[in-house]
Amino acid sequence: MVSDLTRLPLRDEEGAFHVVVESPRGSTVKLKYEPTLKAFTISRPLTRGLRYPYDWGFIPSTKGPDGDPLDALVYWDVATWPGVVLPCRALGVLQVDQKKTQGKGRERNDRLLVVPVAAVRAQNLRSHEDLSRREREELEHFFLTAVAFSNKDARILGWKGPAVAERMLRMHEAG
Repeated sequence: MVSDLTRLPLRDEEGAFHVVVESPRGSTVKLKYEPTLKAFTISRPLTRGLRYPYDWGFIPSTKGPDGDPLDALVYWDVATWPGVVLPCRALGVLQVDQKKTQGKGRERNDRLLVVPVAAVRAQNLRSHEDLSRREREELEHFFLTAVAFSNKDARILGWKGPAVAERMLRMHEAG
């Protein structure tokens, strides 16, 4: 029997946190893990011409303000596939807010920028600031374009470093 991937341990024995890949790098559809089905489903196609620049997924055993596990973009130079679990470390957080899915007002839906511990070609990266300004702006543009035709009205609030990402993980760890 397949287990519920949202309930996997947050961290491995070495202290790295897990990321479950939903939509792999290059995917033109947003996949979503459905715990009740214990399977991946298609959430929606991306805007025509758009594809995920890196693996996209969630951090198990967390729950964000929107009720879903925390989101993570896995910054490295290879693609995996849905269901792969990657031990990662944080580079930073892209802070985003959007219209609430239920009710009025806005809610946070931040995205953690992470790198797998196994990404040997990215060992020099310690923070989102190690990426060029242009690359950070392209990531911001990707996230806004990916939801451009939804009713989310997403706004970029800015970037924060790895210490804020780690605080988020502790604050949003599901009990």
